[in-house]
Amino acid sequence: MKSHTTGSKLLQGAFILSAAALLSKLIGTLQKIPLQNLGGDAVFGIYNTVYPIYTLLVTVAMLGLPSAVSKFVAETEAGGSPGEGRTVLLRAALVSGAAGLLLAAGTYAGAPLIAGFIGSGHVVSALRTAAWGLAVVPVMAAFRGYFQGLHNMMPTAVSQIFEQSARVAVMIALLLFLSSRGANAEMIAAGALLGSAGGGIAGLVVMLLYWRRHRKAKADAAAEISAAAEAAPLNPESPFHGPSSVILRTDGSSIRKLLAYGVPVMLGTLAGPLISLVDVFTMPRLLASAGGEAQAMVQFGIYGRGVPLVQLVTMLATSLSVLFIPALAESKFRGNLSEVQSRCRLSLRWFWLLGLAAAAGLAVLAVPVNIALYGDASGSGTIRWLAFTAAGGTVGIISAALLQGLGFVRAPALHFLAAAALKAALNLLLVPQQGIAGAAIAAVAAQGLAAALNVRLLCKAAGLRLRPADWLARPAALLAGLAAAAAAASWGCGALLDAAGMDGRIAALAQSLLGVAAGCLVFAVLAVRLRLLDEGELRQLPGLGPKLARAIRKLGLFP
Repeated sequence: MKSHTTGSKLLQGAFILSAAALLSKLIGTLQKIPLQNLGGDAVFGIYNTVYPIYTLLVTVAMLGLPSAVSKFVAETEAGGSPGEGRTVLLRAALVSGAAGLLLAAGTYAGAPLIAGFIGSGHVVSALRTAAWGLAVVPVMAAFRGYFQGLHNMMPTAVSQIFEQSARVAVMIALLLFLSSRGANAEMIAAGALLGSAGGGIAGLVVMLLYWRRHRKAKADAAAEISAAAEAAPLNPESPFHGPSSVILRTDGSSIRKLLAYGVPVMLGTLAGPLISLVDVFTMPRLLASAGGEAQAMVQFGIYGRGVPLVQLVTMLATSLSVLFIPALAESKFRGNLSEVQSRCRLSLRWFWLLGLAAAAGLAVLAVPVNIALYGDASGSGTIRWLAFTAAGGTVGIISAALLQGLGFVRAPALHFLAAAALKAALNLLLVPQQGIAGAAIAAVAAQGLAAALNVRLLCKAAGLRLRPADWLARPAALLAGLAAAAAAASWGCGALLDAAGMDGRIAALAQSLLGVAAGCLVFAVLAVRLRLLDEGELRQLPGLGPKLARAIRKLGLFP
């Protein structure tokens, strides 16, 4: 019964986090439109230079402690010591808060030095305003880790939406205010970056409200137990006379234990984006050698068209991956090897199919998607190559989370570092010959290497055996059907619209949406017919899962 309840909560949490992540990503994507329209290209350039640095610094400030908190809280709950979980949270919040403050002060004071490394003094003010977010976001993340360890994903989901909404609201308000006052590009960009602090404060307030309600519920439950214990006869073996609550102690050994787990996780988190950072530090120089600096930046911009599209998929994988760390830690703590294997196998298969479907769909629909979003078809071949990074990226992310749940926290970081090294080497080899397409090919190879190394170690750690028919042959048939349906629907829609005299971005958008719909439909049908998704798994999905399973059963699609 407990295993069933945990599995149900895991699926419910997956649904909540995926919905919140998609909404948050949409808000974050749409905010770029008013940023460029109101601020102009100069402001947009400064913002895009500083924000990735801010994201990197936030990751460092968190020290991987949210994942550590999630793991240890899940273990303490499984061991029947919830008081220890609260102690873990307070220790992590103290350490991450102090790290965030120190890093914020260092960023503020060292902004001119960082600007020197970037090569532009225009980013100093933006760096200093972005530093304010470092003081609050790490503490908020620690609270998120606590509730994730309890398999309660609602606080994380709500805080994500409030954080992103507040960030965009503050950014737009300051954009309007500073633009109306005639501020220069540096000041407007600095105001836009202040939105990160505003979002962090809003997210932290949400988490503190959830924490307050959680503590009140625990206090009420303890009061009821205490009253029942006083009314019952004194019995040392009574459940009402359990161990006393844990007293908070910030001894060095426990903090070192948190950091010993968290820091490698943080390094692994940093290692993943290194693949993208390799492009920043290699591609402009390599492209400039062939066509000059101005043309190099144009080509680098075209290369970046496909990156956000793939990130929509990997972002979803990242959001869902946090579910599996506490779940596997709990299963391992109980010594339930079969449950560990089942969760690893099922999650790997889901993410593998998700990545493959996204890759195939984007590769087939690259031209209409490119025109719909960017106005022309430049770089569509490069987008096709970048699409296949979705498969390796999603598997790499989930396999890293599964390894962390099993206690392997250093290996994923080393694997991502190896992938970044491969990306750098292939960029140096391929970009001078093939331009941005060469960089996309290098990205596919790098993501594939990280995923392969992670899965290889996971199979050894969990005792998994992956049959080629389940992971290669049947998915290949699934992808062939998906790609054919998407291509046919998109081509047919384009032919009809062309005959009606409609073209341009609206027509491309219609082709893209119809192609996606057809691909998703065929994917669902073939996944069932090829037994890549059975009825029992479908019924476990929250919301429409049972209804969808009954509908498919009535249609006779289940074997």
